[in-house]
Amino acid sequence: MISFTDQTGHTIRLSSKPRKIISLVPSQTELLFDLGLNEEVAGITKFCVHPRQWFHNKTKVGGTKQVKMDIIHQLQPDLIIANKEENVKEQAEELARHYPVWISDVNNFEDACEMITQVGAITGKERNALSLITKIKAKFAQPITYNTRPRTAYLIWQDPYMTVGGDTFIHSMMETAGFENIFSGKTRYPEVTAPDLLIANCQLLLLSSEPFPFKQKHIDELQPLLPGTKIILVDGEMFSWYGSRLLQGPAYFSKLYEQIR
Repeated sequence: MISFTDQTGHTIRLSSKPRKIISLVPSQTELLFDLGLNEEVAGITKFCVHPRQWFHNKTKVGGTKQVKMDIIHQLQPDLIIANKEENVKEQAEELARHYPVWISDVNNFEDACEMITQVGAITGKERNALSLITKIKAKFAQPITYNTRPRTAYLIWQDPYMTVGGDTFIHSMMETAGFENIFSGKTRYPEVTAPDLLIANCQLLLLSSEPFPFKQKHIDELQPLLPGTKIILVDGEMFSWYGSRLLQGPAYFSKLYEQIR
């Protein structure tokens, strides 16, 4: 019997390397694929769109907020991988009554690297995880020269508009990308209004592709209210996916900064 303590401090015990894994987190599903766990992963959520072959072929166990307990019980997993923020606490606790549930808690780049390390250990893919982290850190070690750091807000939701505070993974990526988060003094995902953005002297407004799928029409709605603010659409996966998608982050941020400048 081997014990593993997750990022929330909860300890699970496994009698052997897991052979039937369910992932309830899209970014961690992609990570499992890149660690080489194609045979071991039995179930994913309907939001686990990467890799495409898994999205089309793996059993869906519901969404990140509404898992289908009956399907999970049919699969009889020996490991469920979840996340403190993306999954519902009560559902995770119910699943933990039946199966080992390992929960990540990722709020910055260091947490993300630690999550990859721990997932590699619990799935028997330590060497693959180490190799991946080495590549990610090498990418992030390449300096990006910023002439300015625009005062920036990042919206994740509409009706009401919601932004990101300084204790979130998205904030960590914003800082890496060279943007000054004007709501860094807030926590988690506070509601904001167009007048709030004006008062805060928002120079750049980033509208994410997820969880709310902002489109050009939303720029058209906001621009008259924020005449002095540059508003653009951004790939939310690059700012909020904390698994192997991090490999693509620095190149995307560099290109985005050049576009804005």
